[in-house]
Amino acid sequence: MSAKWEKKGTNDGELTFEISINKINEGLDAAFARVKKNLSVPGFRKGKVSRQVFNKMYGEASLYEDALNIVLPDVYEAAIDEAGIEPVDQPEISVEKMDPNEPWVLKAKVTVKPEVVLGEYKGLTVPKQNTEVTDADVDAELEKRREQQAELVLKEDGVSEKGDTVTIDYKGTVDGEAFDGGAAENHSIGIGSNTFIPGFEDQLIGHKAGDEFDVVVTFPEDYQAKELAGKEATFATTMHEVKTKELPELDDDFAKDIDEEVETLIELKAKTKEQLEKSKKEEAEAAVQNAAIDKAVANAEIKELPQAMIESEVHNQMDQYLGNMQRQGIDPKMYYQLTGTTEEDLHKQFENDADQRVRTDLVLNAIVKAEDIEPSQEEIDHEIDTLAADYNMEKDAVRQALTDDMLKHDIGIKKAIDIITDSAVQE
Repeated sequence: MSAKWEKKGTNDGELTFEISINKINEGLDAAFARVKKNLSVPGFRKGKVSRQVFNKMYGEASLYEDALNIVLPDVYEAAIDEAGIEPVDQPEISVEKMDPNEPWVLKAKVTVKPEVVLGEYKGLTVPKQNTEVTDADVDAELEKRREQQAELVLKEDGVSEKGDTVTIDYKGTVDGEAFDGGAAENHSIGIGSNTFIPGFEDQLIGHKAGDEFDVVVTFPEDYQAKELAGKEATFATTMHEVKTKELPELDDDFAKDIDEEVETLIELKAKTKEQLEKSKKEEAEAAVQNAAIDKAVANAEIKELPQAMIESEVHNQMDQYLGNMQRQGIDPKMYYQLTGTTEEDLHKQFENDADQRVRTDLVLNAIVKAEDIEPSQEEIDHEIDTLAADYNMEKDAVRQALTDDMLKHDIGIKKAIDIITDSAVQE
């Protein structure tokens, strides 16, 4: 094979390559085998016409297009390997020469991965992370757990306050006219939950069961129902019930109720502190890792990112996200209905940091190459064991789903991240 790569732009170029006569003949044979199955020629049974007769009647050139389509994928892959390039998009291929008994010559306009010039990625300084857990942190965590165990108790005569849960009827009107979704009966709402239009919940404060009153609010300018955006609405409201949270006592009984492994509040506090310390340590490690990686990426030079790579990253993220939804029984159509969004909205959501994700991936791969990281078979086997345990799968199923090259890539990226993170200095 003869392949020649000529760079034309920052990430674009032209690949010229040949298809050998032997490969052409393989393609022609395969193309003829396909065509003759359905070919009816007088004097021959269907599908039994000879190659010589076919060539005489139709000409061998009639097979060229099919033959090219058959051999092109393998030949193109071999050409990019020989040229040492990494395409990131489908090529635009044109035929330069297709003469009988001579190699065919093709040209491909190709967009390739951009060149990465690494900057400093070892010994980077990052913000120091605080992993200390104080008594106040433990108290705050236990207070959250008390809130989770709280019971709602009816206020017989008391008025509603922030934090209470009330049951109401409401009927909304704009300019005296009712609107869709503006009415409900026996609706439960936590005051301060911020689940209603801004200002609505605040006006529920100070009322008691049996009160009838108006709540007047203005819909936000960016409200999803465009016909209501920016308009003032009046909600005729009736309050039926007021309930307040009753928190359990912070004592030994509470400790045993929420954790069967402890007997006293002191034991619960000690265990909670250990859990918070572990959590803070993990958060600190993640923060150091993210900060160091971001700095390594910022230190690297990448002149221009191909739009094809950004689009590919966006679609990969969308597919992964919607795939997770489907595993929960929510197909894409249902997801868009439930969230009131569209495929375009989801695309925009993942567009936000796609550029940074692509840059990070390029830099990490460049570090793998610079550090000459080559995972061993033992490391590949260990990765398979880990994945099988994490996803509760058989090892053979993991091996079938992932090739060694895919596993080597993932292991290499992890090692590159370790090189950046382990050498980072917290200041």
